[in-house]
Amino acid sequence: MQSKATTPEQYLAELPEDRKQAMTKLRNAIKDNLPKGFEEVIGYGMLGYVVPHSIYPAGYHCTPKLPLPFINLASQKNFIAMYHMGIYGNKDLADWFVSEFPKHTKTKLDIGKSCIRFKKMNDIPFDFIGELAAKISVENWITNYEQNLKSRVK
Repeated sequence: MQSKATTPEQYLAELPEDRKQAMTKLRNAIKDNLPKGFEEVIGYGMLGYVVPHSIYPAGYHCTPKLPLPFINLASQKNFIAMYHMGIYGNKDLADWFVSEFPKHTKTKLDIGKSCIRFKKMNDIPFDFIGELAAKISVENWITNYEQNLKSRVK
């Protein structure tokens, strides 16, 4: 569900009580580990972590007025979703994440192309998500993003 919040704090304050703690811990795990240069925003009605226009003026190719997205967090009806574009755009990172995930939680991995769904709030591997957030620098993400764009055009 898309939020009308305009700040991360407002987004969290509007969450149902059963989601606030997990979303706050997930947000902190990402913010505490995300390499320098990424910026926290509200994007697409979710918490977002982006490469700002000050670093990547071209913005997101689908909507250049928006900054380049990297990670988004959303409280959906039946789960918390984390959209990690690095997993979608980097096969080595995706393979690492899928192989390591079972070592950090008893819950079966529920993943799409970039969406990781957490249905059990008590089984979210917060430290592991922090480790994932730390894996790609802004520079690496821009390079990976541009390489993926070029391969799509061919």
